[in-house]
Amino acid sequence: MGDTIEFTRNGHRVGAYLAKPKGAGPSPAVIVIQEWWGLNDHIKDMAERYGREGYVALAPDLYHGKVTADPNEASKLMGALSREDAVKDLLGAVAHLRSMKEVRGDRIGVTGFCMGGSYALLLPCRTKDIRAAAPYYGEIPDEATLKNLACPILYVYGDADVWITKDDVKRLEATLKKLGKAGEVKIYPGAPHGFFNDTRKDVHRPTEAQDAWRRTLDLFAKHLKG
Repeated sequence: MGDTIEFTRNGHRVGAYLAKPKGAGPSPAVIVIQEWWGLNDHIKDMAERYGREGYVALAPDLYHGKVTADPNEASKLMGALSREDAVKDLLGAVAHLRSMKEVRGDRIGVTGFCMGGSYALLLPCRTKDIRAAAPYYGEIPDEATLKNLACPILYVYGDADVWITKDDVKRLEATLKKLGKAGEVKIYPGAPHGFFNDTRKDVHRPTEAQDAWRRTLDLFAKHLKG
């Protein structure tokens, strides 16, 4: 259902996985941002899931061809990734979607997991072209960054997460309220970091993942399909 493609940003080539819905379109779109493992089969599957839900789904390869299943290597890859380069790649993904005749350029959302969740919250703080964002257990930007948040968000979190602290998530809730930003923080009791990933049986929580998926689809339907 999906294809490996390339797009360019500022003359640089960026690989990506693209999944399209059936029908001529134009359709709303969702950018799917990888975990620290890279653009692996799970993220490609997520793009295909969004394709089946009626979205053009684009998953950029922020590691430019590198993928791993080893957490030590994943940590090194994530640590070596320049945040600004990653944001530029993601802005390039937005521009690519906006250029596609199959895409409604004013109806683009973003989601991401773990490392990708961090960028899924950061991206709508960097561009007004994102209409809805669903970051899963990513890092929380500071208030100065969140002031620029340009769309409603659904932040998904499990309170047994050992990477993202409860205090940071509470800070996000408080900051959204203080700034008058549209957003929901959904916390799942007992769910660990990565609980949405159904390829990781050690952390996957099917019931919580299904609920988070439904809430994400509701968010995107409201803001991208209208």
